[in-house]
Amino acid sequence: MPTISVLDMAGKKVSDINLSDAVFGIEPNTTVMHMAVVAYLANQRQGTQSTLTRSEVSGGGKKPWRQKGTGHARQGSTRAPQWYHGGVALGPKPREYGFTLNKKERRLAIQSALSDKVLNNNLIVLDTLKCDEYKTKTVVECLAAIGAAKKSLIILAENDSKAIRSASNIKGVKTAQVNTINTYDILNADTVIVVKDAVAKIEEVYA
Repeated sequence: MPTISVLDMAGKKVSDINLSDAVFGIEPNTTVMHMAVVAYLANQRQGTQSTLTRSEVSGGGKKPWRQKGTGHARQGSTRAPQWYHGGVALGPKPREYGFTLNKKERRLAIQSALSDKVLNNNLIVLDTLKCDEYKTKTVVECLAAIGAAKKSLIILAENDSKAIRSASNIKGVKTAQVNTINTYDILNADTVIVVKDAVAKIEEVYA
């Protein structure tokens, strides 16, 4: 059972916390994490690119010249792909790139990503992240005090608008709630900062 220190916003140790082996102490499964990242990135693609085929380009109804006797290659339309203003051969059409993983795979990927952060000492448990007002400076000072990297993911227990808005203007810092975390964001962050109240919720959902 992993045990790590709980820090306050000033970077001082407040207590220790025992993390669940089922969520934070498994052997990371790199294959499933890779599948989860590929699925996440694929689902971000809009797939709206489109080109016109020869049948969709306007014009070209008349045969350019007669079939034989001109010395030219035979042509049936000025909208064939080899013509200027012609249609595009084998061009992209709207399609859906996304695919889904089943529930067990998604859960294992998140467990593996969190366990990987614990193994590499890149997970910090914060006692609380309290912002009395919308102020970026409060979060910046907190991140500096706890030694967080420039690319950090802050996982909150609930939708705290002041904390979210205060962190939103910091380059490389992203916030998420327990019900919105994903494998890509966890692996993409150099440091994962979990508020203490969120640890219990993560263990409840993903154990």
